[in-house]
Amino acid sequence: MSETGLKKKNGKKKKRILRRILWTLALLVILAGAGIYTWAKLKDQYTVTYDEYTATTGTISNSLSFSGNLALRNSQTCTAAGNATVRNVYVKEGDSVKKGDRLVRLSTGTTFTADFDGKVNQVSVENGDEVSSGAALVQIADFEHMQVSFRVDEYDIGDVQVGERCTVTATATEKVFESTVESINYISSSTGNVAYYTATAHVDVDGEVYPGMQVTVTIPQEEAANVVILKAEALSFTLENQAFVYKMKEDQSLEEVQVQVGVSNGNYVEIKSGLESGEKVYTVSETKEDSLTSLFAGMFGQQRFNRQNGRQSNRQNGEGSNWQGQNGGPGGDMPSRPDGSSSGGSAPGGNGGGR
Repeated sequence: MSETGLKKKNGKKKKRILRRILWTLALLVILAGAGIYTWAKLKDQYTVTYDEYTATTGTISNSLSFSGNLALRNSQTCTAAGNATVRNVYVKEGDSVKKGDRLVRLSTGTTFTADFDGKVNQVSVENGDEVSSGAALVQIADFEHMQVSFRVDEYDIGDVQVGERCTVTATATEKVFESTVESINYISSSTGNVAYYTATAHVDVDGEVYPGMQVTVTIPQEEAANVVILKAEALSFTLENQAFVYKMKEDQSLEEVQVQVGVSNGNYVEIKSGLESGEKVYTVSETKEDSLTSLFAGMFGQQRFNRQNGRQSNRQNGEGSNWQGQNGGPGGDMPSRPDGSSSGGSAPGGNGGGR
């Protein structure tokens, strides 16, 4: 190979090496930039935002609620005992009747009278009609004195007693009627995993409420009047099930304060001690953790803890829970109810201790 050709070959080789060096440097610059950006993201500061709640004074009640349907207590249908002719029909549909009033007379001499005070619901014959044995003639019903049957599951049957006061609310009309539990059948009528018992209550109603309508039967339980109340979601709980709240100190830091709870209706809780009406408390609303901590926790399955107090806390909002008002300790979770019945209540008399 000539000297000129050798020089050209060496020049091309140097250019290739130079290009490789430049590409390598460019790649290193890109990787360095990505590394710096990633490291900056991993060094995000740990921040916490809080929701604010205010304790207020009010009345809080706890109750059990069950679904049922209205049914007639008194109804009478007059039927022919044999073939006959209708001689007289003394009433028409919609008439009010008193016990002993005449309803219809047949050619056999039989005269049917009302067994109770009520209203004529249906007249099926007219004067001169020929009727056969078993034919319906006149029906009356008492639409003012009815009853409601409702099912109580095995978890609540111990809290329902005969003679206990209750309210019956018609779903369609929202009318509310006072009543008492009339009877309880303690032989379960269900064959599933949960036992149900049938209770009845007598209810005196007025117009626009009829048999078959759906109602809600509410049985009041505990009540606390003119007490300090707080939104249940504002409470936190230790692993030992001790309730506490976060209060803000003068230096704007938060401190954990234990409280004693009483009656709860699932939305609001009575605070027996540890908190005064008008005081504000806080709960963790949003947490932005150090990304390195998050990364390592994801890699090694570590359990995260609340950095505010250095220990894990258990949040509980009171839904589906049974609160023991005597000792102030929260009880265990209530199992779900397939029939849709529930424990609940209201907190009238205060502004709810909202945010």
